[in-house]
Amino acid sequence: MIPTLRQFSGKHRTEAGDERLGVILACVAGAINAGGFLAVGTYTSHMTGMVSSIADDLTAHQWKLAALAVVHIFFFFAGSVTSSILVNWARRRHLHSEFALALMVEAVLLLGFGIMAASGIVGETTGLHLLISWLCFIMGLQNGLITKISHADIRTTHMTGIITDLGIETGRLLFGKTTGGSVHWNRKKVVRLARLLSAFLIGAIAGAIVFKAFGYISVVPFAVLLALLAVLPIVDDLTRWLKPKR
Repeated sequence: MIPTLRQFSGKHRTEAGDERLGVILACVAGAINAGGFLAVGTYTSHMTGMVSSIADDLTAHQWKLAALAVVHIFFFFAGSVTSSILVNWARRRHLHSEFALALMVEAVLLLGFGIMAASGIVGETTGLHLLISWLCFIMGLQNGLITKISHADIRTTHMTGIITDLGIETGRLLFGKTTGGSVHWNRKKVVRLARLLSAFLIGAIAGAIVFKAFGYISVVPFAVLLALLAVLPIVDDLTRWLKPKR
């Protein structure tokens, strides 16, 4: 059990381990995205929509809304930057928690979101946009992490690329079947993409249901899950650091 748990965020990676972590993070991302929408009224992993909204707001002379969209996009970007810094900082120091640090930061930030939202600031305009930016940062952090872990092969916070890749592989399959051509589809890739899409959908349904039933406290199990995935490599580093040198 412990070796398996350590594999999720340990520095020594396997393709299967990357996929398992990706599936779990896709589930968490779906929950944050759907539950977050019920909490703050926007999907915080959807940067394409936010970029488009800037054009719409500028055209409608809604300068403040356009500026806020820029801020939210910046926080998603900042989350990705932070993820890269944490990974490279840990890698330079040869830490076991090379990838676990960002996961633990995400867990703490997610818990912090729940505490802040429960305090009532979501009812204030400034507080609402602070929470949106907070969630955007979390989404950018997570997407940057899994992108770095998988060498840009896995995405977890938005499904556009996954559905596009599924469409491409399906097109290859249909073309090969109907024409007898030499176009081959990647069955392994399709299975991985289908798992990620299914995990995101399941997480989204669970996140929406749990949020409606329990409110902002619903972030706790997801934060705990992320912390569990991250804790063992961090403990390994702390143990090594605290061990007396001879």
